[in-house]
Amino acid sequence: MSCYELEAFRLGLMNVLGTADRSAREHAEKELDGHLEGPIEALTQAKTLSEIERHLDAALVDLEEEIAATDTDDPEYDYLRGRLVAVRDAEQSVRRLTKQGESILEGVGETHDLLHETFPVDE
Repeated sequence: MSCYELEAFRLGLMNVLGTADRSAREHAEKELDGHLEGPIEALTQAKTLSEIERHLDAALVDLEEEIAATDTDDPEYDYLRGRLVAVRDAEQSVRRLTKQGESILEGVGETHDLLHETFPVDE
């Protein structure tokens, strides 16, 4: 059993953050071998947080469909539900990261404005 959504999420996040950890990337790629299609593949190629969020949402829909089609007596059923919780948590993490980034961006803009108010430049 593997957490395809989480490994794909890790790869996408590494892309966004510019992480060059070759061993982590190789591990994730190995976990995903043979499962690179649809939202999983798209997640591995994401370049922005909004792309990650969109593809995680699509992966979540696919996972929910898989859970709905799985018999509750199936030994994999609880694991699938655990993956669902983990993917929802990943979605929330991306939202928080996006919100924090936007807050930093806003703060830098305010600092820039304050700097110009404090030290006006005559042109």
